Amino acid sequence: MKKMLLGLTMTALAAGLTQQASAETSLNVVGTWSAVSLHKNFEKPFWTETLPKASDGQIQVQMTTFDQMGIEGSDVFTYLKNGLFNVGMTFSDYVGGEAPALEGLDLPMMTTDPEKAREVSEAFMPIAERAMQSHYKAHVLAIAPNTPQVVFCNTPIKGLGDLQGKKVRASGRTTAEFLSAIGAQSTVMAFNEVPGALERGVIDCAVTGSLSGYNSGWQDVANYLLPLPIGGWDTVITAVSDDTWNSLDDETKRTIESQIVPGFIDPVWNNLAKDEQQGIACLTGHGECEHGKPGDMTLVAVTNADRERAHQALVSAVLPSWASRIDDETISLWNENVAPLVALPIVK
Repeated sequence: MKKMLLGLTMTALAAGLTQQASAETSLNVVGTWSAVSLHKNFEKPFWTETLPKASDGQIQVQMTTFDQMGIEGSDVFTYLKNGLFNVGMTFSDYVGGEAPALEGLDLPMMTTDPEKAREVSEAFMPIAERAMQSHYKAHVLAIAPNTPQVVFCNTPIKGLGDLQGKKVRASGRTTAEFLSAIGAQSTVMAFNEVPGALERGVIDCAVTGSLSGYNSGWQDVANYLLPLPIGGWDTVITAVSDDTWNSLDDETKRTIESQIVPGFIDPVWNNLAKDEQQGIACLTGHGECEHGKPGDMTLVAVTNADRERAHQALVSAVLPSWASRIDDETISLWNENVAPLVALPIVK
């Protein structure tokens, strides 16, 4: 039944593309999870309101999300390459299996503050563009975060060390490698499968964004929150297919490029610290929650020992493993652009 629905969804969207073929500035856009704040507060308003208004109605957008389409986040860029839609967004760690270079955008514990995370994302752009061109024939329009990827547990923990031996959900390979490095039993599981798995005791803990977890009700199935971003910042790449980009006139390209920084990228990064604080407040009741009724999760204090142990896992396990999966050109770009910002050179 699911395959049938997916086929119908794709057929309908493809038909929409055919009907709009005569309008060069009519775009079909696929965003990330429909329930998360990144989509609701930033992706959707930019593409369906800001951009059409800035173009005086010359750019029109039809937008959905990959979960509403019934496709996996890991398949978004493959469908983009195949022409199912014009613009697609997904999380960099979702596509690491096919494009491992993109995993380096959001390595666990590489950065722990929003300002440095943005610097790294901007420095990473040459790697992202090269990988997207090579694997998906697509042009990168934006790199933006979701919220810090923190730890939710349904069993008592007092710090990072208590994850040892526990079954912990990761959203991607590098987070799974990090968890394994600190002695946890990592498992990769889709975001929407986690609440049920926590409730049934299939897993003990899970890593996701603080505000994303709140918006999806994780506070109802988890009791302890460790606000250490061991899963990075859940960075999202927004890309347009080369076929679409090359078909647009220069004015339309300039409009998109001039609007996407002040209309989308800046607001996401500028709100990141607040979203981080709001996620914690809404999950634990420590502070005012602006998004609804706060949960009552126990807030676990982050210690310097936790930060040091996390950094060592990155240096000794995660970074070398990622380096083994990328080519020499990617390593060269990393060492030139990113490594100086985070003191993480790759030596092979």
